[in-house]
This record gives sequence, structure tokens and C-alpha cells, in this order.
Amino acid sequence: MRVLYSLGIFFYSIGIRVAAIGSTKARLWLHGRRNLFGRLREAISRDSKAVIWFHCASLGEFEQGRPLIERIKTLHPQYRVLLTFFSPSGYEVRKNYQGADIVTYMPLDTRSNARQFLEIVKPELIVFVKYEFWLNHLAEIRNRNISHYLVSAIFRSDQIFFKAHGGIFREALKGYTHIFTQDKSSLDLLEPIGVKNISAAGDTRFDRVAEIAAGAKDIPIAASYTAENKMLVAGSTWKADEDVLLPVMKKHFAAGWRMVIAPHEISEARLSSIESALKAIGVSDTKMIRFSKGAINLPADLKVLIIDNIGMLSSLYRYGTVAYIGGGFGKSIHNTLEAAVYGIPVVFGPAYEKFNEALGLISCKGGFGVHSVKELEIAIDNLLSDENHRVVAGRNAGNFVKENLGATDKIMAKLFAT
Repeated sequence: MRVLYSLGIFFYSIGIRVAAIGSTKARLWLHGRRNLFGRLREAISRDSKAVIWFHCASLGEFEQGRPLIERIKTLHPQYRVLLTFFSPSGYEVRKNYQGADIVTYMPLDTRSNARQFLEIVKPELIVFVKYEFWLNHLAEIRNRNISHYLVSAIFRSDQIFFKAHGGIFREALKGYTHIFTQDKSSLDLLEPIGVKNISAAGDTRFDRVAEIAAGAKDIPIAASYTAENKMLVAGSTWKADEDVLLPVMKKHFAAGWRMVIAPHEISEARLSSIESALKAIGVSDTKMIRFSKGAINLPADLKVLIIDNIGMLSSLYRYGTVAYIGGGFGKSIHNTLEAAVYGIPVVFGPAYEKFNEALGLISCKGGFGVHSVKELEIAIDNLLSDENHRVVAGRNAGNFVKENLGATDKIMAKLFAT
């Protein structure tokens, strides 16, 4: 199996090179790994402190690892933190992250790369976040007897670990010093296959969104735009979200509701597309404005504020009464907790089944997952027309976040147990 796995990695590397002909993301993946070991060796040599290595696949996993990184930097300054990413979508956004001492890509998972990487870094402790199971690196880590942990992990019965042909992956799980899962159901899957060093610590993202909310920025334009507790914030939306959400909002605009749209991408084409979609439901040019063109005193009859910048969304939710989380009518929903932490109800499309926090919000009646335009209309209508329902749902969402805080403390206690 190890030979087949390594062969698969080899063909993956060829595929990336072919894809780079027409894919910017693939080109970034290759470019970021050029002279990786040389640059890493130079960075490591600048300081003699011991290294703790965090690895995240991409941006979402980084947000789960971030509370731990920042806690370590505060409580254990005797260590340097090396942060690696697999995907350009994580590295390109966080390559200048000040919480880590070194930020780079993880090398392709070959045996020789694993040996060279670990020989240069010599980490004292390693933390993988959520879904990272690179067998050659894990084998070399185990050979060197380095403590390594998996945090915020989720396991499902359809994964390879629980299949007849998944023996080599099961052995990798058994090699971890400890695995921290998000939930008990993951423990129930791991225990029967002989994985013993495990515990359910929860999801560090709850701690992260609480930290973000505590330090949320004041946004005067958004504050002046909030009126009579009637504002829906649509965050990280794609065209597929706007296609179903905007027609539903049409009648609520007439009832005094306002809306903030913060699209996931802010290219001119996307922003123009949103403006065209708003015009199609009867919102005139004078009743919509881009954030960059706004002012403190917005027009009294303004209906839609379009956010044309990155980095503001997590603070914007504090001004909302209801939140719609984008991505659900595409591949997967974005971060529901960023809105729920403010004690407002959240609505999202059907691609949420793999997200425990979304399932938890639905279970506590603080979140509403919809599978069709009709279900979306019902959910939005109920929340926007029934104040009591809206208030109770928002309270449920806020309590759900509060009740799930503490994963960072549990993990830190184990990582640095004396």
C-alpha cells in the first residue's frame, strides 16, 4: 500500500505540472515550493529556539489552528512557530501572518522530502489541523519519535480509515501522540479500529470567533445604516446565493428591511453582477451603494450596502439582525459561527451536512438549513416577520457558541502537560 500511495503522490505531482499550464492556483502551488528547503534552512538558522510546527491544509483549517498558535506565542515564547500550508488559497492569504515566526508551504509528501524537511526543522512538537494525513511525513515523524497531534478532527464512516483497504491509514492514526476530535461520534468511530489516544475536545473555531467578536471593529457606516433592528447581513455570498436570496428579499425591502451583501469575491465583474441582480428585483441605483463610495450619512431610503473590501465581514455581523451565510447553494457553506457569536439567527443553503457547527445550530434552533428556494423563502419570511421567533433563534445561536467554548484550553493542557 505504501508503494501505491507514493506512486499516487508521484502522479499527483505530474498532474499539478500539467494543470499549471492553465491554472493560476496550480502555478502558485508549484512556484511556492521552488527552493523551499533552501529558504526554510535560511529561516531556521536565524534563531536557535526550539520549533513547534503547525500544518494546515488551507484557510479554514488555519482559523482552527490559530487560537492555539496565538496561545502558544503568548504563554510559551521560548518556542518559534513554523506554520505550513498545503494549498495556495491558505498560504497566499496568510503568508505574512505575524502570529507565526515562519510561514511556508509543506513539501510534497515523498519520503525524501519528509526526511529533508524534518532534518532542517527538527520540530520538538507537531500539530496537524483537522484533515491532514500525509503518510510519508507521518511515518518519518514516527520514526524520529516526535510528539505529534491532530486537533479539531472530524471522522465519518465513509472515510478510508474505516474501509477494508484502509489499513495503512489506520496505522497512521494510531501513530499520533493524541487525537483531539470535535465530537463524540468521531470517538465512537475511532475506538473500534484500535485508536486509543483520543479525546473529544471540541472545535477551536468557537474560541476563535469569540476572540474576533471581543475585538470587533467599529464600522460607522454600518452603524448609521442599521435601522429599527431590521438588517440582514449576507456574508461570503456567491452568485448562486444571490440568485435565490435577492428575490426573497424584495418584499421585505418594502417592509423596511435593509441588507448588507459581502460577496466572497470582490472583482468588478462580481460587484456589477450583484448590482444588476438588485436592479432586476426593482432596487434602483439610488437605493444601493458600494461601501467604498459611502459616507457616514447614508441616504435615508438606502436598501442595500455592498461591501467591496476583504476583512470586514466578521465585524459587520455585529450590526445585523439576521445573517445569511453564503456557499450553501454551491460547494459548501462558509463560517456560520462568525455570525452566530453575536446572538443572531443564521440561514444557509443545502451544502452544510459535513459541518458539525451547522448541524448544531440547526439542532438548537439557532440556525436554519434550507434545500430549495421555497424553504429559503419560508425561513427568511418567518425570521423577518416574527420578532419573537427572531429573538429566540438569535439567543439560541449565541448560547450555542458560548456552550462550546474551551477547546483551546483543553488542547493546550495536553500539549504542555508536565
